[in-house]
Amino acid sequence: MHTRTSARAWAVVAALGLSAITPLTAAHAAVPTGTPTTTETPAKAASPGDIVSSEPSSFHPLPGQPTDTRAWKIHYRSTTAKGEPNTVSGTVIVPQDGRKGPRPLITYAVGTVGVGDHCAPSAGFPKGTTVEANLIQQLTLRGWAVAVTDYEGLGTPGDHTYTVGRAEGQAVLDAARAAIRLPEAGLGKDTPVGIMGYSQGGQASSWAAELHGSYAPELDVKGTATGGVPGDLLKVAKFNDGLYGSGLIFMAAIGQNAAFPELKLDSYLNSKGRKLIGALRNSCVADGSVLGSFKTIASMTTKNPLDQPDWKQRLTESRVGSARLDAPVYQYHALGDELIPYAVGKQVRKEWCGRGANVEWHTVPVGEHVSGVITQSPLAAQWLADRFAGKEARGNC
Repeated sequence: MHTRTSARAWAVVAALGLSAITPLTAAHAAVPTGTPTTTETPAKAASPGDIVSSEPSSFHPLPGQPTDTRAWKIHYRSTTAKGEPNTVSGTVIVPQDGRKGPRPLITYAVGTVGVGDHCAPSAGFPKGTTVEANLIQQLTLRGWAVAVTDYEGLGTPGDHTYTVGRAEGQAVLDAARAAIRLPEAGLGKDTPVGIMGYSQGGQASSWAAELHGSYAPELDVKGTATGGVPGDLLKVAKFNDGLYGSGLIFMAAIGQNAAFPELKLDSYLNSKGRKLIGALRNSCVADGSVLGSFKTIASMTTKNPLDQPDWKQRLTESRVGSARLDAPVYQYHALGDELIPYAVGKQVRKEWCGRGANVEWHTVPVGEHVSGVITQSPLAAQWLADRFAGKEARGNC
């Protein structure tokens, strides 16, 4: 299990959506950067999805690569896991294809990029350094608009609430609301919406699908394409403890503590743990995965927080599969996934199916975590295209 470490670490980086290999000395931004050209006061942004500010941006899958799109960086109103109002940043991308009238919108949830503010997708798009931009371009080439959330605390004040399902799902839905409310995007209230994401984005997109009916019922969601879903964080943590994916456990600890500071993460850390967590707070997934790999929870703590009732409760609250879905789902998982066990994804499918959901499940028979998103993204996009075309979804529960 410990051989080919560098290759495995790179697989983690590529699979989870590397935004940039950024030095650890990069600053953790205290405030959003840039000067908005369209602004509302936060007081006016009273409802989830309301625009707080917007400014022109650009979308490049590779440095300088033209895409014939317009893009805006936005700050929009959303909701924390505790139900309190917050502000989240993101990007809205619209093809410049001469199309008149309505077009579909994808609200896209990226995989792990890290917890440093400079890792946010909105920071990487203008530079062409956000790896999942190549997957997003497949969507814009279809003529679809795309909204990409940065998630809570990634590019805005405070730590990123990494792996906190409710916060992520609400940010994904509110990104769609914000895109529709952005006048320059040319979308309308009747815009058909698809939800899409993999890995961390699989958790976020799945939570968005589960929350749609109660949190954002006005959105015309046609379906959700979700893959590599970390549906049970306790099982994922146990699986990765001490292996090449263990850095993700410590990033998740930062995220849970950000949403629920009463968990008091610092009180569990020894000197090595404090040093690691401090470095991870300013790291992207490339350097963070290397820093945290092959470290055990026991070696970084004086007492394992995952053995404590309050930590177990909060992690359990982020489970996927406990709600009934009101739109069909395309779900996929690699049989040989080395980061998120196949059985975890399959359990999500089982629980959704048990609640009467329309789930089209696909096992990726060959490859690992990274190959799941690469090989399945075109198929997932075509599945969404069929939903936009009004074709019947045929689940295989």
